[in-house]
Amino acid sequence: MILLCGIPSESPLAMVAAALDAMGARYRMLNQRKVADYSIAWQIDGGYVDGTLRLENERHRLADIDGVYVRLMDDRLLPELQDEPEGSPARRHTRAFHEALHRWVELAPGRIVNRADPQGSNGSKPYQAQLIVQYGFDIPETLITDDPARVRAFHEQHGALIYKSISGVRSIVQQLTDADMERLEHIRWCPVQFHAVVPGIDMRVHVVGEEVFPTEIISDRLDYRYARRHGGSASLRAAELPPEIAARCVALTHGLGLSFAGIDLKFAPDGRVVCFEVNPCPAFSFYEANTEQPIAEAVARYLAGG
Repeated sequence: MILLCGIPSESPLAMVAAALDAMGARYRMLNQRKVADYSIAWQIDGGYVDGTLRLENERHRLADIDGVYVRLMDDRLLPELQDEPEGSPARRHTRAFHEALHRWVELAPGRIVNRADPQGSNGSKPYQAQLIVQYGFDIPETLITDDPARVRAFHEQHGALIYKSISGVRSIVQQLTDADMERLEHIRWCPVQFHAVVPGIDMRVHVVGEEVFPTEIISDRLDYRYARRHGGSASLRAAELPPEIAARCVALTHGLGLSFAGIDLKFAPDGRVVCFEVNPCPAFSFYEANTEQPIAEAVARYLAGG
């Protein structure tokens, strides 16, 4: 059996569920918004992990679950808990359930998309960049600092710069402007990551197991993800990668311990293939909706063991 974990209406989860339906695969939805009616108990006995998952009136043996797709939101922010005081029985139950679920997912055999431990590299962009270069990709010239003087020197050396989050928290990529230069003193409160701007063609590559789905993006905005929201344009189309680059993307994904990843590349005019980051929980629905690439079908097929 396959277990889908998260909010059923969220696009990636809903699209994978639809693909599993089309395949006739057996699965169950673990809806976080119904966690008050769920329970989980498991143990390790003789080297094997087993236990029971109760989803309302259904009980499932954990040993029968051989595929899990994890897209869980922070359980502390569930709408059902917004009026619950800290430490209430509902909050304690929700936290205990998610803690037990997360620990089981880390230990369970089978196809897990994706376990939490290998996703950890995305929590530190500088650390992940060191892993990326081991797979033959270039990374942009980077400065992480809380010293305004070093930013000015970096700007003089490399020209146009962008800045973004160092952590795995999503941020809108921004180009450093003259107005930003005037308020650089603010970075003394928190280190900021600056990149030299890399010209070229943006490519998002989704890797599912051994399958590769490249998407070329043409946009008039620096961060194409938010282009349409802010009056800009973004055009996405299915593309092809040179075989050696596709192989590197698969190797990088597997090397990070992932079975599903979204890799952000830039094909620079000088021939470099620059990798900005690897997203271990990609919201692929945006790309599939614009290109009709069968990414959800590939995730469903992987979960089903195909």
